[in-house]
Order: sequence, then structure tokens, then C-alpha cells
Amino acid sequence: MTEPREPGITTPSEDDEPQKRLSRRLREAREYLGLAQQFVADQTGIPRAAISAIETGRRRVEALELERLAGVYKFPVAYFLEGSLEEPASVRALAREAVELTEDDRAEVLRFAQFLKGFGESRPRPTRDRE
Repeated sequence: MTEPREPGITTPSEDDEPQKRLSRRLREAREYLGLAQQFVADQTGIPRAAISAIETGRRRVEALELERLAGVYKFPVAYFLEGSLEEPASVRALAREAVELTEDDRAEVLRFAQFLKGFGESRPRPTRDRE
């Protein structure tokens, strides 16, 4: 017996590697943040069963759904489409802490990170004295 599908929702093919990668990244982001599927469903308006189907690759995620999921996870949409999950531990720790901040505080952290990046690019590199 086949599972009934929502109208307009397509099922990924067996060899759709980009879709599998997207599904895996969405699941890993949710689990990384410690969020339950039901919480995500409540926040996005996407049924919990649909979130489960998306995360297991049984259902494609629609563009507007991806935008809502990325908003809950506090990641840019591009992260799920092309970003690497292999971030250094310090970057993952920073992201974990940033989730708990207010939007204003996150903006301040971003400005500070941009300042540090710019400062590092303009700062002279140490040279070794050769004798």
C-alpha cells in the first residue's frame, strides 16, 4: 500500500543525492539544536509527519518550507543547500550559544565578528627574524 501524498508534493527519486544531502542537513541541524520535530512543526506550521518525511528523504521540501525551517534553526537557507556541516568545533559552539541570544545581541556578535575579520586582514603578520 502506498502512502497518500499531499497535492503538489513530490517524492525524491532513489538517486537524488542533493535531496538526500538536504534532508540529512535539516535533520542534523534540528538534532544539533536539540529541537523536537513537534516543536519545529509548531514553529513553522509544517505538520510533524511532513517534517519526518522531509528528514528521512521520503518527501521533498518546498522552497517556502525550507525558508521557515532555516528561520527556526537560525541558519541561512544557503547553508542547507551548499554549506558544509564540517565546521570547526569552535564555530559550532559559537552557533550553539548564539541561538540563545536575542536578535539584537546576535547582530552585535555579527558586527564584532566582522570587525575582527577586518582587523585581522589589515593587521601586519608577524615575521621571523633570520640571523
